[in-house]
Amino acid sequence: MSTLDRARCTVRAHPLALDASVAAGVLVCMVAGSFVDPRGDNGAVWGVRSPAPLSLLLITVGAVALVFRRSAPLTVLAVTGTVSVVECVTGDPRAPVAMSAVVALYTVASTTDRATTWRAGLLTMTVLTGAAMLSGPLPWYAQENIAILAWTGIGATAGDAVRSRRAVVQAMRERAERAERTREEEARRRVAEERLRIARDLHDVVAHHIALVNVQAGVAAHVMDKRPDQAKEALAHVREASRSALNELRATVGLLRQSGDPEAPTEPAPGLDRLDELAGTFRSAGLRVEVARADQGTTLPAAVGLAAYRIIQEALTNVQKHAGPEARAEVSVVRVGPNVEITVLDDGRADDPPDPVAGGGHGLLGMRERVTALRGTLTTGPRYGGGFRVHAILPVKTRSAATGQPGETV
Repeated sequence: MSTLDRARCTVRAHPLALDASVAAGVLVCMVAGSFVDPRGDNGAVWGVRSPAPLSLLLITVGAVALVFRRSAPLTVLAVTGTVSVVECVTGDPRAPVAMSAVVALYTVASTTDRATTWRAGLLTMTVLTGAAMLSGPLPWYAQENIAILAWTGIGATAGDAVRSRRAVVQAMRERAERAERTREEEARRRVAEERLRIARDLHDVVAHHIALVNVQAGVAAHVMDKRPDQAKEALAHVREASRSALNELRATVGLLRQSGDPEAPTEPAPGLDRLDELAGTFRSAGLRVEVARADQGTTLPAAVGLAAYRIIQEALTNVQKHAGPEARAEVSVVRVGPNVEITVLDDGRADDPPDPVAGGGHGLLGMRERVTALRGTLTTGPRYGGGFRVHAILPVKTRSAATGQPGETV
């Protein structure tokens, strides 16, 4: 911390001491001015005079009042203005008592609003100048009377300028603080959204493949002794599912470890073009899956295609985990106007639906978050007579596609 900063901190910590120092300085100036005669004898420009005791008393009262100028600015202005009027009327030769009124007027202007400054400044200027011109011992046009008018105006103007500068600095500081808070809040929001996105992607990747591994491992354990060829086939599916899970996890972690956002992913994000491959992995795990598409070859934006793929993946994973070994799933993809509708139905047990609240995971919540992020709608629930239904409506044109960005066409 520099010497100037330490001095400012000291002044802010002891404002009364600063005011006392200012009052002492004004007192010295007024006392020194009271001994100076601007009209010297024998043609001299300056002379020496002896001030009247009343003038010295008024000087002292005005200087002492300035000690309290911050705590009661208007009261101090009234006191110093009164002693200045008394000096203007009775003093001969006059002492510069009006200096205390000028300092008090400056304090009022720098600590109050502009309307108060205008009222107090005009009143002080009028009263002091009028008293000096009309009741003083000098002619009304004397330079001392004009000086009172000038100095009171300067005091009010300087104080108003200081107050305006303080207001501007304070407004700039508040804007900077708001901007800093906004940046911090935006950073926290982005971190939370990124964490949610990572958690959702990892859940979709891991849950799907681990569910397949679990099913195939159970099949292998069940038929190991009686049908080793079928057990070998199930273990091969386990190896394939685990390899796919590791590859997707490796790709996700690789993106996370990059220092900045990649210009393009290392491999295309999965979309509906891989729907048949996805359905095949579930068929190899023993789930009967039928796929029907009526989307007329629509090319979806990457975000919409990925969301559709993950929704179908999670829905089929839930069917595999909750619907029972004899369940059958139906997947349909239909283009309806500006939207694409995804429907996944199953005819499994109605008494065991996926329930994230009851500890069944975050699959349905992840689906809803993906759909909401694209401004779509999602409906999930049990079917009448048994089974479960997942229905998602996704807009084909995202907001970025509507603005004409490349890669987001229909």
